Amino acid sequence: MPDVVFGVDQSKPFREQEIVGHNRWHPDIPAVATVRPGDSFRVESKEWFDGTIVNTDDANDVRDCDLSMVHQLSGPFAVQGAEPGDLLVVDILDVGPVPQEVGPVAGQGWGYTGLFSRSNGGGFLTDWFPGAYKAIWDFTGQKATSRHVPGVEFTGLIHPGLMGTAPSASLLQTWNAREAALIATDPDRVPPLALPPEPHNAVLGSLTGADYERAAAEACRTAPPRDNGGNQDIKNLSKGSRIFYPVFVDGANLSLGDLHFSQGDGEITFCGAIEMGGYIDLHVDVIKGGMETYGVTTNPIFMPGNVEPRYSEFLTFVGFSVDPRTGEQHYLDTTLAYQNACLNAIEYFSKFGWTKEQVYLLLGAAPVEGRMSGVVDVPNSCATLYVPTAIFDIDVRPSSAGPTVVDRGQCAVAD
Repeated sequence: MPDVVFGVDQSKPFREQEIVGHNRWHPDIPAVATVRPGDSFRVESKEWFDGTIVNTDDANDVRDCDLSMVHQLSGPFAVQGAEPGDLLVVDILDVGPVPQEVGPVAGQGWGYTGLFSRSNGGGFLTDWFPGAYKAIWDFTGQKATSRHVPGVEFTGLIHPGLMGTAPSASLLQTWNAREAALIATDPDRVPPLALPPEPHNAVLGSLTGADYERAAAEACRTAPPRDNGGNQDIKNLSKGSRIFYPVFVDGANLSLGDLHFSQGDGEITFCGAIEMGGYIDLHVDVIKGGMETYGVTTNPIFMPGNVEPRYSEFLTFVGFSVDPRTGEQHYLDTTLAYQNACLNAIEYFSKFGWTKEQVYLLLGAAPVEGRMSGVVDVPNSCATLYVPTAIFDIDVRPSSAGPTVVDRGQCAVAD
Protein backbone atom coordinates (compact mmCIF):
# COMPACT_ATOMS: atom_id res chain seq x y z
CA MET A 1 0.00 0.00 0.00
CA PRO A 2 1.35 3.50 -0.82
CA ASP A 3 2.13 5.89 2.01
CA VAL A 4 -0.90 7.79 3.31
CA VAL A 5 -0.27 11.52 2.83
CA PHE A 6 -3.76 12.57 3.95
CA GLY A 7 -5.43 10.46 6.61
CA VAL A 8 -9.05 10.81 7.71
CA ASP A 9 -10.75 9.79 10.95
CA GLN A 10 -14.22 9.00 9.59
CA SER A 11 -15.75 9.40 13.07
CA LYS A 12 -14.72 13.08 13.32
CA PRO A 13 -16.15 16.11 11.49
CA PHE A 14 -14.11 17.60 8.66
CA ARG A 15 -13.02 20.65 10.67
CA GLU A 16 -11.74 18.47 13.53
CA GLN A 17 -9.36 16.30 11.51
CA GLU A 18 -5.66 16.23 12.35
CA ILE A 19 -5.05 17.65 8.86
CA VAL A 20 -7.83 19.95 7.67
CA GLY A 21 -8.62 20.08 3.96
CA HIS A 22 -10.85 22.64 2.26
CA ASN A 23 -14.27 23.11 0.64
CA ARG A 24 -13.62 26.11 -1.62
CA TRP A 25 -11.21 26.86 -4.50
CA HIS A 26 -8.60 29.54 -3.83
CA PRO A 27 -4.93 29.84 -4.83
CA ASP A 28 -3.82 30.87 -1.32
CA ILE A 29 -4.93 27.68 0.44
CA PRO A 30 -1.62 26.18 1.65
CA ALA A 31 -0.61 22.71 0.52
CA VAL A 32 -0.91 20.06 3.23
CA ALA A 33 1.88 17.92 1.75
CA THR A 34 4.42 17.92 -1.06
CA VAL A 35 5.00 14.95 -3.35
CA ARG A 36 7.52 14.49 -6.15
CA PRO A 37 7.01 13.55 -9.78
CA GLY A 38 7.04 9.75 -9.92
CA ASP A 39 5.58 9.35 -6.41
CA SER A 40 2.65 7.09 -5.54
CA PHE A 41 0.58 7.89 -2.47
CA ARG A 42 -2.77 7.27 -0.77
CA VAL A 43 -5.37 9.90 0.07
CA GLU A 44 -8.34 9.25 2.36
CA SER A 45 -11.54 11.22 1.93
CA LYS A 46 -14.80 12.00 3.71
CA GLU A 47 -18.09 11.88 1.83
CA TRP A 48 -19.26 15.22 0.49
CA PHE A 49 -21.74 16.03 3.30
CA ASP A 50 -19.36 15.14 6.14
CA GLY A 51 -21.54 12.43 7.68
CA THR A 52 -24.71 14.52 7.98
CA ILE A 53 -26.67 12.20 5.64
CA VAL A 54 -27.40 9.05 7.63
CA ASN A 55 -28.61 5.48 7.15
CA THR A 56 -32.33 5.92 7.90
CA ASP A 57 -35.69 5.41 6.22
CA ASP A 58 -36.60 9.08 5.92
CA ALA A 59 -35.17 11.85 3.75
CA ASN A 60 -35.35 14.67 6.27
CA ASP A 61 -31.55 14.93 6.28
CA VAL A 62 -31.51 15.40 2.49
CA ARG A 63 -34.31 17.97 2.73
CA ASP A 64 -32.48 19.97 5.42
CA CYS A 65 -28.82 19.67 4.37
CA ASP A 66 -26.71 22.83 4.10
CA LEU A 67 -25.07 23.18 0.68
CA SER A 68 -22.62 25.79 1.98
CA MET A 69 -20.58 23.01 3.63
CA VAL A 70 -19.65 21.05 0.47
CA HIS A 71 -17.44 19.54 -0.84
CA GLN A 72 -15.06 18.07 1.76
CA LEU A 73 -11.79 18.01 -0.20
CA SER A 74 -8.57 16.27 0.78
CA GLY A 75 -5.52 18.39 -0.06
CA PRO A 76 -4.11 20.46 -1.61
CA PHE A 77 -1.05 18.40 -2.55
CA ALA A 78 1.87 20.30 -4.06
CA VAL A 79 3.89 18.50 -6.74
CA GLN A 80 7.54 19.45 -6.61
CA GLY A 81 8.67 21.35 -9.69
CA ALA A 82 5.20 21.84 -11.22
CA GLU A 83 4.77 25.35 -12.65
CA PRO A 84 2.03 27.28 -14.44
CA GLY A 85 1.83 26.06 -18.03
CA ASP A 86 2.77 22.49 -17.18
CA LEU A 87 0.46 19.48 -17.32
CA LEU A 88 0.02 17.44 -14.16
CA VAL A 89 -0.30 13.74 -14.98
CA VAL A 90 -2.42 11.85 -12.42
CA ASP A 91 -2.90 8.07 -12.55
CA ILE A 92 -5.65 6.50 -10.44
CA LEU A 93 -4.05 3.31 -9.18
CA ASP A 94 -6.86 2.21 -6.89
CA VAL A 95 -10.01 3.64 -5.33
CA GLY A 96 -12.49 2.15 -2.88
CA PRO A 97 -14.83 2.64 0.08
CA VAL A 98 -13.77 3.00 3.68
CA PRO A 99 -11.91 -0.28 4.38
CA GLN A 100 -13.73 -1.15 7.61
CA GLU A 101 -16.63 -3.26 8.79
CA VAL A 102 -20.20 -2.09 8.17
CA GLY A 103 -20.80 0.93 10.39
CA PRO A 104 -22.45 4.34 10.73
CA VAL A 105 -20.27 6.16 8.18
CA ALA A 106 -21.14 6.32 4.47
CA GLY A 107 -18.54 4.08 2.85
CA GLN A 108 -18.52 1.54 5.67
CA GLY A 109 -20.54 -1.01 3.73
CA TRP A 110 -23.16 1.46 2.50
CA GLY A 111 -23.73 4.73 0.66
CA TYR A 112 -26.62 6.96 -0.33
CA THR A 113 -28.29 8.71 -3.25
CA GLY A 114 -30.51 11.75 -2.73
CA LEU A 115 -33.04 13.80 -4.65
CA PHE A 116 -32.59 17.35 -3.40
CA SER A 117 -35.66 19.54 -3.03
CA ARG A 118 -36.12 22.34 -5.54
CA SER A 119 -35.60 24.94 -2.79
CA ASN A 120 -32.27 23.38 -1.82
CA GLY A 121 -30.32 22.84 -5.02
CA GLY A 122 -32.80 20.75 -6.94
CA GLY A 123 -31.53 18.42 -9.64
CA PHE A 124 -31.64 17.78 -13.35
CA LEU A 125 -35.38 16.99 -13.24
CA THR A 126 -36.37 19.25 -10.36
CA ASP A 127 -39.27 20.74 -12.37
CA TRP A 128 -40.85 17.27 -12.32
CA PHE A 129 -39.52 16.08 -8.93
CA PRO A 130 -39.41 19.10 -6.55
CA GLY A 131 -39.34 17.15 -3.27
CA ALA A 132 -36.63 15.43 -1.22
CA TYR A 133 -36.08 11.65 -1.42
CA LYS A 134 -33.29 9.23 -0.54
CA ALA A 135 -32.07 5.69 -1.16
CA ILE A 136 -29.54 3.81 0.97
CA TRP A 137 -27.37 1.34 -0.96
CA ASP A 138 -25.63 -1.64 0.63
CA PHE A 139 -22.28 -2.84 -0.72
CA THR A 140 -21.40 -6.50 -1.17
CA GLY A 141 -18.03 -6.61 -2.88
CA GLN A 142 -18.51 -4.57 -6.06
CA LYS A 143 -22.31 -4.96 -6.02
CA ALA A 144 -24.91 -2.47 -4.78
CA THR A 145 -28.49 -3.18 -3.64
CA SER A 146 -31.03 -1.02 -1.85
CA ARG A 147 -33.98 -1.62 0.45
CA HIS A 148 -35.38 1.64 -0.93
CA VAL A 149 -35.18 0.54 -4.59
CA PRO A 150 -35.72 -3.23 -4.36
CA GLY A 151 -35.45 -5.53 -7.32
CA VAL A 152 -32.20 -4.17 -8.75
CA GLU A 153 -28.53 -5.08 -8.30
CA PHE A 154 -25.59 -3.66 -10.21
CA THR A 155 -21.81 -3.53 -10.27
CA GLY A 156 -20.37 -0.20 -9.20
CA LEU A 157 -17.74 1.79 -11.05
CA ILE A 158 -15.93 3.51 -8.17
CA HIS A 159 -14.47 6.93 -8.92
CA PRO A 160 -13.78 10.38 -7.46
CA GLY A 161 -16.53 12.82 -8.40
CA LEU A 162 -14.18 15.74 -7.83
CA MET A 163 -10.48 16.22 -8.51
CA GLY A 164 -8.60 19.25 -9.78
CA THR A 165 -5.76 21.72 -9.49
CA ALA A 166 -5.86 25.11 -7.78
CA PRO A 167 -6.85 28.16 -9.85
CA SER A 168 -4.57 31.17 -10.22
CA ALA A 169 -5.77 34.49 -8.81
CA SER A 170 -6.68 35.71 -12.29
CA LEU A 171 -8.56 32.51 -13.13
CA LEU A 172 -10.48 32.78 -9.84
CA GLN A 173 -11.52 36.32 -10.81
CA THR A 174 -12.64 35.07 -14.21
CA TRP A 175 -14.81 32.38 -12.61
CA ASN A 176 -16.42 34.84 -10.22
CA ALA A 177 -17.06 37.42 -12.94
CA ARG A 178 -18.66 35.07 -15.44
CA GLU A 179 -20.81 33.31 -12.83
CA ALA A 180 -21.92 36.62 -11.28
CA ALA A 181 -22.98 37.81 -14.73
CA LEU A 182 -25.06 34.67 -15.17
CA ILE A 183 -26.70 35.05 -11.75
CA ALA A 184 -27.56 38.67 -12.58
CA THR A 185 -29.76 37.53 -15.47
CA ASP A 186 -32.22 35.96 -13.00
CA PRO A 187 -31.03 36.67 -9.43
CA ASP A 188 -34.14 35.28 -7.70
CA ARG A 189 -34.27 31.97 -9.55
CA VAL A 190 -34.95 28.83 -7.48
CA PRO A 191 -32.74 26.83 -7.70
CA PRO A 192 -30.14 29.51 -8.46
CA LEU A 193 -28.31 29.73 -11.77
CA ALA A 194 -24.93 29.53 -9.99
CA LEU A 195 -23.47 29.62 -6.47
CA PRO A 196 -21.52 32.79 -5.60
CA PRO A 197 -18.76 32.91 -2.96
CA GLU A 198 -20.15 32.12 0.50
CA PRO A 199 -17.96 32.74 3.57
CA HIS A 200 -20.40 30.85 5.81
CA ASN A 201 -19.04 27.34 6.44
CA ALA A 202 -15.96 27.99 4.29
CA VAL A 203 -13.04 25.70 5.20
CA LEU A 204 -9.73 26.92 3.81
CA GLY A 205 -7.10 24.59 5.21
CA SER A 206 -4.75 26.32 7.66
CA LEU A 207 -5.65 29.89 6.66
CA THR A 208 -6.60 32.06 9.65
CA GLY A 209 -7.34 35.65 10.57
CA ALA A 210 -7.34 38.32 7.89
CA ASP A 211 -5.98 35.89 5.29
CA TYR A 212 -8.94 33.60 5.92
CA GLU A 213 -11.51 36.42 5.82
CA ARG A 214 -10.17 37.76 2.52
CA ALA A 215 -10.00 34.35 0.87
CA ALA A 216 -13.42 33.26 2.16
CA ALA A 217 -15.03 36.33 0.58
CA GLU A 218 -13.70 35.49 -2.90
CA ALA A 219 -13.14 31.71 -2.91
CA CYS A 220 -15.24 29.79 -5.44
CA ARG A 221 -17.68 27.08 -4.50
CA THR A 222 -16.77 23.56 -5.55
CA ALA A 223 -20.16 22.55 -7.00
CA PRO A 224 -19.55 22.99 -10.76
CA PRO A 225 -16.77 21.65 -12.98
CA ARG A 226 -14.47 24.34 -14.28
CA ASP A 227 -11.20 24.89 -16.19
CA ASN A 228 -9.23 23.09 -13.44
CA GLY A 229 -11.33 19.91 -13.54
CA GLY A 230 -13.17 20.07 -10.25
CA ASN A 231 -16.57 18.47 -9.81
CA GLN A 232 -16.84 16.81 -13.21
CA ASP A 233 -18.68 13.72 -11.91
CA ILE A 234 -17.43 11.52 -14.74
CA LYS A 235 -18.20 7.89 -13.89
CA ASN A 236 -15.45 6.54 -16.16
CA LEU A 237 -12.76 8.48 -14.30
CA SER A 238 -12.10 5.29 -12.37
CA LYS A 239 -9.32 2.85 -11.51
CA GLY A 240 -6.72 2.81 -14.27
CA SER A 241 -7.56 6.31 -15.54
CA ARG A 242 -4.86 8.81 -16.44
CA ILE A 243 -5.77 12.50 -16.24
CA PHE A 244 -3.82 15.47 -17.62
CA TYR A 245 -4.60 18.58 -15.55
CA PRO A 246 -3.61 22.15 -16.46
CA VAL A 247 -1.32 23.73 -13.88
CA PHE A 248 -2.15 27.32 -12.88
CA VAL A 249 -0.07 27.80 -9.69
CA ASP A 250 3.36 26.71 -8.50
CA GLY A 251 3.10 23.14 -7.24
CA ALA A 252 -0.23 22.58 -9.05
CA ASN A 253 -1.96 22.04 -5.66
CA LEU A 254 -4.07 18.99 -6.47
CA SER A 255 -7.19 18.30 -4.37
CA LEU A 256 -9.90 15.65 -4.49
CA GLY A 257 -12.99 14.26 -2.82
CA ASP A 258 -16.63 13.32 -3.40
CA LEU A 259 -15.97 9.60 -3.90
CA HIS A 260 -18.73 7.59 -5.59
CA PHE A 261 -19.37 3.85 -5.40
CA SER A 262 -21.40 4.07 -8.61
CA GLN A 263 -23.09 6.65 -10.81
CA GLY A 264 -25.09 7.01 -14.00
CA ASP A 265 -23.97 9.39 -16.73
CA GLY A 266 -24.98 12.90 -15.78
CA GLU A 267 -25.53 12.24 -12.06
CA ILE A 268 -29.03 13.44 -12.83
CA THR A 269 -30.38 13.65 -9.27
CA PHE A 270 -27.63 16.17 -8.22
CA CYS A 271 -26.77 13.90 -5.30
CA GLY A 272 -27.17 11.19 -7.88
CA ALA A 273 -24.15 9.01 -7.35
CA ILE A 274 -23.82 6.57 -4.47
CA GLU A 275 -21.95 8.89 -2.12
CA MET A 276 -19.34 7.49 0.24
CA GLY A 277 -16.12 8.09 2.10
CA GLY A 278 -13.08 6.10 1.10
CA TYR A 279 -9.53 6.12 -0.23
CA ILE A 280 -7.75 6.69 -3.52
CA ASP A 281 -4.21 5.76 -4.57
CA LEU A 282 -2.53 8.12 -7.03
CA HIS A 283 0.68 8.39 -9.04
CA VAL A 284 1.77 11.81 -10.30
CA ASP A 285 4.13 13.16 -12.92
CA VAL A 286 4.67 16.45 -14.76
CA ILE A 287 4.90 17.35 -18.45
CA LYS A 288 6.86 20.60 -18.60
CA GLY A 289 5.17 23.19 -20.80
CA GLY A 290 2.46 20.69 -21.61
CA MET A 291 -0.44 23.15 -21.69
CA GLU A 292 0.89 24.96 -24.77
CA THR A 293 2.44 21.87 -26.36
CA TYR A 294 -0.87 19.99 -26.39
CA GLY A 295 -3.33 22.89 -26.37
CA VAL A 296 -4.76 21.88 -22.99
CA THR A 297 -5.46 25.39 -21.72
CA THR A 298 -9.02 25.40 -20.37
CA ASN A 299 -9.93 21.85 -19.32
CA PRO A 300 -8.22 18.57 -18.45
CA ILE A 301 -8.23 15.57 -20.76
CA PHE A 302 -8.14 11.96 -19.62
CA MET A 303 -7.77 8.34 -20.62
CA PRO A 304 -10.53 6.18 -19.07
CA GLY A 305 -9.63 3.23 -16.88
CA ASN A 306 -9.93 -0.36 -18.04
CA VAL A 307 -12.12 -1.59 -15.16
CA GLU A 308 -15.86 -1.25 -15.68
CA PRO A 309 -19.11 -3.21 -15.31
CA ARG A 310 -19.71 -5.70 -18.12
CA TYR A 311 -23.24 -5.27 -19.42
CA SER A 312 -24.07 -6.34 -22.95
CA GLU A 313 -27.80 -5.64 -23.34
CA PHE A 314 -29.49 -2.29 -22.88
CA LEU A 315 -32.91 -0.70 -23.19
CA THR A 316 -32.32 2.68 -24.81
CA PHE A 317 -34.57 5.69 -24.39
CA VAL A 318 -34.58 8.62 -26.79
CA GLY A 319 -35.31 12.28 -26.10
CA PHE A 320 -35.69 15.32 -28.37
CA SER A 321 -35.47 19.06 -27.72
CA VAL A 322 -39.21 19.68 -27.31
CA ASP A 323 -40.55 20.83 -23.94
CA PRO A 324 -43.02 18.12 -22.80
CA ARG A 325 -44.89 20.59 -20.60
CA THR A 326 -45.65 23.19 -23.26
CA GLY A 327 -44.95 21.50 -26.57
CA GLU A 328 -42.52 24.33 -27.40
CA GLN A 329 -39.80 23.54 -29.90
CA HIS A 330 -36.24 24.33 -28.77
CA TYR A 331 -33.31 24.59 -31.16
CA LEU A 332 -30.72 21.82 -30.64
CA ASP A 333 -31.11 21.92 -26.84
CA THR A 334 -29.24 18.79 -25.78
CA THR A 335 -29.95 19.36 -22.07
CA LEU A 336 -33.68 19.28 -22.76
CA ALA A 337 -33.26 16.26 -25.02
CA TYR A 338 -31.45 14.33 -22.27
CA GLN A 339 -34.10 15.36 -19.75
CA ASN A 340 -36.73 13.88 -22.07
CA ALA A 341 -34.76 10.65 -22.47
CA CYS A 342 -34.60 10.34 -18.67
CA LEU A 343 -38.30 11.17 -18.26
CA ASN A 344 -39.18 8.55 -20.87
CA ALA A 345 -37.18 5.94 -18.96
CA ILE A 346 -38.82 6.91 -15.66
CA GLU A 347 -42.29 6.62 -17.19
CA TYR A 348 -41.43 3.22 -18.70
CA PHE A 349 -39.99 1.56 -15.60
CA SER A 350 -42.78 2.91 -13.38
CA LYS A 351 -45.09 0.54 -15.30
CA PHE A 352 -43.33 -2.40 -13.60
CA GLY A 353 -44.16 -1.35 -10.03
CA TRP A 354 -41.38 1.03 -9.05
CA THR A 355 -42.45 4.56 -8.15
CA LYS A 356 -41.17 7.33 -10.37
CA GLU A 357 -38.99 8.60 -7.52
CA GLN A 358 -37.40 5.16 -7.16
CA VAL A 359 -36.62 5.02 -10.88
CA TYR A 360 -35.16 8.54 -10.78
CA LEU A 361 -32.86 7.53 -7.92
CA LEU A 362 -31.87 4.37 -9.80
CA LEU A 363 -30.94 6.27 -12.97
CA GLY A 364 -28.68 8.53 -10.94
CA ALA A 365 -26.91 5.66 -9.17
CA ALA A 366 -26.69 2.75 -11.62
CA PRO A 367 -24.06 2.70 -14.41
CA VAL A 368 -26.45 3.88 -17.13
CA GLU A 369 -24.92 5.45 -20.23
CA GLY A 370 -26.00 8.84 -21.57
CA ARG A 371 -25.08 9.84 -25.11
CA MET A 372 -25.37 12.96 -27.23
CA SER A 373 -26.62 11.08 -30.25
CA GLY A 374 -27.54 13.81 -32.72
CA VAL A 375 -26.89 17.57 -32.87
CA VAL A 376 -26.89 18.03 -36.64
CA ASP A 377 -30.51 17.81 -37.76
CA VAL A 378 -32.26 21.09 -36.98
CA PRO A 379 -34.24 21.83 -34.92
CA ASN A 380 -34.14 18.70 -32.75
CA SER A 381 -31.18 17.59 -30.71
CA CYS A 382 -31.34 13.86 -29.96
CA ALA A 383 -30.06 12.38 -26.68
CA THR A 384 -30.19 8.74 -25.61
CA LEU A 385 -30.09 6.89 -22.29
CA TYR A 386 -28.87 3.26 -22.20
CA VAL A 387 -30.12 1.21 -19.22
CA PRO A 388 -28.61 -2.27 -18.66
CA THR A 389 -31.38 -4.88 -18.57
CA ALA A 390 -29.36 -7.26 -16.37
CA ILE A 391 -29.61 -5.01 -13.29
CA PHE A 392 -33.30 -5.91 -12.82
CA ASP A 393 -34.72 -9.03 -11.16
CA ILE A 394 -37.46 -9.28 -13.81
CA ASP A 395 -37.52 -9.08 -17.60
CA VAL A 396 -38.09 -5.40 -18.37
CA ARG A 397 -38.08 -5.71 -22.15
CA PRO A 398 -41.31 -4.88 -24.02
CA SER A 399 -43.41 -7.92 -24.97
CA SER A 400 -46.97 -8.78 -25.94
CA ALA A 401 -47.52 -10.13 -22.40
CA GLY A 402 -47.19 -6.66 -20.92
CA PRO A 403 -45.06 -5.58 -17.95
CA THR A 404 -44.62 -7.78 -14.88
CA VAL A 405 -45.93 -5.55 -12.08
CA VAL A 406 -44.37 -6.01 -8.61
CA ASP A 407 -45.09 -3.73 -5.65
CA ARG A 408 -41.66 -2.20 -4.80
CA GLY A 409 -42.78 0.03 -1.92
CA GLN A 410 -41.24 3.49 -1.88
CA CYS A 411 -37.87 5.13 -1.32
CA ALA A 412 -37.13 7.21 1.77
CA VAL A 413 -39.22 10.41 1.78
CA ALA A 414 -39.17 13.57 3.87
CA ASP A 415 -41.83 14.09 6.54
